[in-house]
Amino acid sequence: MNPNADATGGTTLAKRVASLDDAVQAMAETREFGKHAKLRRVLEALRRVLLQPGGAAAVQARAQALDEAGLYLGTDWASPEILLPALVGPGLHSGEADTVVIEAASELRMLAVALGEYTHPTLSAEDARGFLSQVLAMNLELLFTPPTEAERAHEGRTAQLIRELFRHLADGIGYASVLDKLVEEIWRILRQRPIQVEQVQSLITRISVYRGDPEVDLGPNSGQGLDRLITSLFGTTEACREDPGFDIFRSRLEAMDAGGLQYEASGFARAMHDTGLVSPYHAQLLRFVRNEGDYLVAEALGLSDTGRNCLLRYRDLVHQLIEEAVHPETAQCVYGLALLLDRGILHEPPVVPALWRQLSLTLGPAARERLTAVFGPAPDAKARLTAGVLSMLGLPLGVGQGDNPTCQSARALSMWAGNDPDYLLQMVVWAARDDEVTMHFEGQPISSRESEGGVARTLPVDLDPVSLLVVPHLDRIYAEMGRRCADRPGDPHRWVNPEFHGWWAFRGFRINVDVATGNLIDLDEFLRAFHASYHPAYNGDQPLIHPQPAGVAVTDSAARYVGWHAITILRVAPDPHDVMRVYFFNPNNDSGQDWGDGVVVSTAGNGERFGEASLPFGQFASRLYIFHVDPLEHGEPEKVPAEDVERIVGYVERSWGVDRLPAGSLQAAPRPH
Repeated sequence: MNPNADATGGTTLAKRVASLDDAVQAMAETREFGKHAKLRRVLEALRRVLLQPGGAAAVQARAQALDEAGLYLGTDWASPEILLPALVGPGLHSGEADTVVIEAASELRMLAVALGEYTHPTLSAEDARGFLSQVLAMNLELLFTPPTEAERAHEGRTAQLIRELFRHLADGIGYASVLDKLVEEIWRILRQRPIQVEQVQSLITRISVYRGDPEVDLGPNSGQGLDRLITSLFGTTEACREDPGFDIFRSRLEAMDAGGLQYEASGFARAMHDTGLVSPYHAQLLRFVRNEGDYLVAEALGLSDTGRNCLLRYRDLVHQLIEEAVHPETAQCVYGLALLLDRGILHEPPVVPALWRQLSLTLGPAARERLTAVFGPAPDAKARLTAGVLSMLGLPLGVGQGDNPTCQSARALSMWAGNDPDYLLQMVVWAARDDEVTMHFEGQPISSRESEGGVARTLPVDLDPVSLLVVPHLDRIYAEMGRRCADRPGDPHRWVNPEFHGWWAFRGFRINVDVATGNLIDLDEFLRAFHASYHPAYNGDQPLIHPQPAGVAVTDSAARYVGWHAITILRVAPDPHDVMRVYFFNPNNDSGQDWGDGVVVSTAGNGERFGEASLPFGQFASRLYIFHVDPLEHGEPEKVPAEDVERIVGYVERSWGVDRLPAGSLQAAPRPH
């Protein structure tokens, strides 16, 4: 080691820190309206400090001074309690130097708060630690791997700065808490049973590699519960405990007697139903036992009595579906097949012939090319699509819209998979074979091929196989239906939703926003109508028979309006704590969200079934802006207590309605205590 080099480095850091202190002091002494003029100097000084060894610690020590000087003034970073861990990684990789510097400073402020060095007025040390644990868990590669060539080319020296930052953060809060938070996050996602689990599988794979690396010290008690996740993919049963590879695994299966195969089959099934994940070895086992007897097939799928009945009744179809769709690369569809059988939908007369048609379907060149481009050549495009069909029919509430503004189309696919599966299968045929879908709006046909562009500007690529083919067509048709309502007064969803989703969508319609002005209207009447239509105490104790489309005003964790969003109301029922809740489907990939003002969407622990989100009835109503009603069912709106309505109005006026109050309205109601 060269001590002169250390001394030189220390001198350089000291000089840059002194420059930073001067810049921060100048900003602190400037009045608020002039602070932006001092920002450039502070950001440049911060960047120069962070690029030095020991720079992160120096910035951490100045976290409070930077905050109070006004570094974050006028940005979301000014309110650290509302920041989202999922946005930190994209911010650091944005390529925008200022964004990277502010994001890095914000994380170091979090660390200072977590360690008790800075007592923040709106953020507790516990919350700061939890935030950082999630950030580190979501960006594990920044802890354990060097920058890639692409990162070095795109980010330059910043790529190494980011890694030094993350190592400093991990040293500060400890690796054990990172893995604990990671495991907690993985289980939270898996409880929602998404169709697409590639990201979760990638996380589990990466952490498994890190745990096996002798140069990576994760702590003796890190990641409690992670073993269940790792073994669900790589060491599920005795025959694949050490991840031996497919050839050795198959040879072991061939050497087993019936008892051994049953033990393997039931082991895979338990892990699958426990986690919602399917090991590639499970797919190979299912293909193998298909020739050994239906009892073993049922064991491998973990079927209920209903599922076993469907398997035995439609044996040839199930075996052909396994032959066509189940491969190690498409192993996740095994779970879809199991749930499809347990749902009993093969007993619906159109479904079995529709699935036989799916098996004999000839894909058009556009569909084949698109599936191959996204998922690769093996297995072939037809197998990928059939696997996707099984997953969607088994997990209707696992459909996600990806990073695309196509929530209406994703909602429709989910509805059809759950409520009208043969119609979904027809849609798949049209899209895959003909590259065209035709629907009708008020008796007039609308062709996806002849319609103009949809809501999405580009073709989505981050979707499951069925959505990948069908959503672009639905998106164009949905947009065309909206265009045909453009000259009608009011919100076009009044007419579009029933025509787009199905006959079961109620024709009555309620909205609490004036389309022309954006102001709130008829809020009291709107809320009473919602109670009278959906709340058992005011609708004659009538359960919701068919899922209903609805629209919510999504807000962030500070209760600020983000945008309109399509969801599906599934049911209304008391939870285990006897709180009346609305259970709904949210197609945005992760339903567990904090909508601010105490409105936190639950996905587990309050009576939710897999894939459902829920909120207490009043809190859900406070974010609702459109819903459909049966015009012949009136309920008892007059019996809804005024205090219940007032409480919900308070939630509205403190959140997305704050800027939508008509002139002369009272100030927003105070937060409840």
